[in-house]
Amino acid sequence: METQSFVDWRGNPIDKKKHGGVRAAFFTQLMVTMTTTAYIPTSFNLVSYLHNTMHTGVAKSSTMTTNFAGFSYAFTLLGAFLSDSHISRFKTMLVFGPLEILGYGLLALQAYCPSLHPPPCETSGQLNDCQQVRGSNLVLLYIGLYTVAVGEGCMKACLASFGGDQFDSKDPVESRLQSSFFNWFTFGISVGGFTGLILIVWLENNKGWDYSFGVSALLFLIGLLVLASGFPLYRNQKPKGSPLTRILQVFVAAFRKRNLARPETLKELQQEEEEEALDREKPSHSKCLRFLDKACIDQGKSGAWSLCTPSQVEETKILLRMVPIFLICVLNYTPLFLLISFSVQQGNTMNTKVGKIHISPATLFVIPTAFQMVILVVYDRFFVPFARRITGYSRGITPLQRIGIGHVALTAATGVAAIVERKRLEIVGEKGLEDPGTGVTMSVLWLTAQILFIGINNATTFAGLLEFFNSEASGGIKSFASALFWCTLGLGSLMGTFQVDIVNKVTRHGAEGRGWLEGDTLNRSRLDLFYWFLFAHGGVSFLIYLYCAKRYTYRCDPRVNNVRNAYLHCPNPPEDDERVSM
Repeated sequence: METQSFVDWRGNPIDKKKHGGVRAAFFTQLMVTMTTTAYIPTSFNLVSYLHNTMHTGVAKSSTMTTNFAGFSYAFTLLGAFLSDSHISRFKTMLVFGPLEILGYGLLALQAYCPSLHPPPCETSGQLNDCQQVRGSNLVLLYIGLYTVAVGEGCMKACLASFGGDQFDSKDPVESRLQSSFFNWFTFGISVGGFTGLILIVWLENNKGWDYSFGVSALLFLIGLLVLASGFPLYRNQKPKGSPLTRILQVFVAAFRKRNLARPETLKELQQEEEEEALDREKPSHSKCLRFLDKACIDQGKSGAWSLCTPSQVEETKILLRMVPIFLICVLNYTPLFLLISFSVQQGNTMNTKVGKIHISPATLFVIPTAFQMVILVVYDRFFVPFARRITGYSRGITPLQRIGIGHVALTAATGVAAIVERKRLEIVGEKGLEDPGTGVTMSVLWLTAQILFIGINNATTFAGLLEFFNSEASGGIKSFASALFWCTLGLGSLMGTFQVDIVNKVTRHGAEGRGWLEGDTLNRSRLDLFYWFLFAHGGVSFLIYLYCAKRYTYRCDPRVNNVRNAYLHCPNPPEDDERVSM
């Protein structure tokens, strides 16, 4: 661990016997559970609130929901920048956590006061007679949503990294605990989602959205108070400057020396030795992207923008190697948020009763969440040891292989969803339900199959990406890499909004001039065709992913027998031509 760069709450050097470890990480586990209990059901079922209470149309409800999710993830970059450059991760959470509470409070106030939202209206038919939210009420809605998004994004950027800070990756015992922490961190997300999809969704459907938003604010407040109460136990990192600045310095220095001969080897510079005084991890020199090595050539000019350290250059190379995987995963993740949003809207038109029990469409996501929790435990305890003996990989399979399995599951989910929606529309045509938005006799349980595939995707792609970005990034860019992980989800969500707009523009034809998703109700839209478009999108993007993953070379060889050292240390990394891909 970078012992000199970690301090206690008073700013004094840490004592490993008193600070960090499982006790300190427990507070972050509780916080992430409380956070996801409030956030996941809100983001999943927000489309129902916008459509039924705020009376927005089908396409607008979906795009507002995906935009909300997208910006929640995009704001992780803000949290990562501030926590690395100016204030610690703990202080960043204490500063931005109350914003999320404020956002939920504003949403609760708007849902409670009749004057702050449109009057009740029958939304099962065409929305022409329903007053949509507008003016100052629309502004209040956006302020509430995006205040939540800012707080949630900054918390996401810091929680996982802050929990990982409590363990010393160079200590044999703590390194194993750190590896388990990220698995259980994902498990905590699942527990929170499972609880929220039962409790919060029940409140939304039976007590009202004002209750659900209010309880969400209360849960987040409790979690934040518990997190703050553990301050005497934490290991807090000192801000070291933005990794974006260090990376930009490498590009500038290399460009200035573009006409110089490329060095064959890199000397350890005095500047590097000063940096190593902080005990920062030093990535080994790689032979790829050799043009960046020119940033280390000493021409007698000092200054960070003229002369960079070898570690700076290697950090930049690591990030550049991850960029193609990051970009293609954004494309592969795009159908996920659209599928979640439209699945809820599909369920709202269907028969939601199973016997005497009423099942909210959003509650169906309890099934994949529970499935995901089981998969994570089975994967960690049984699959990894079994697969390790066959593949020789310390993690059973590589992170990129795990991600690829999830992309296949997501593509399958869109295909199944298209078939189910085609069946639903056939019933709509037979019963003459084009104008009403509900009344389809088809059971909501038909959505279970596509939702189960979503659960497989979350247990594989989500956990695989978290592992990939944290294991491949060197110590100096781990916070930034964690933010990239969340931005993968956020940009995928925003890409979904872009796709909806493009598809609607391209498919406008005929007398009515409506696109596939521009019907007043889902029964007057062609969601089945849009799902087939997403299926084709998923197939093409998966092929591109296979190409990028096959060409990717891991920073450390994953085919090692010592699980403790896998990904955490790489004292003798293989040369570029010997590294393992995929």
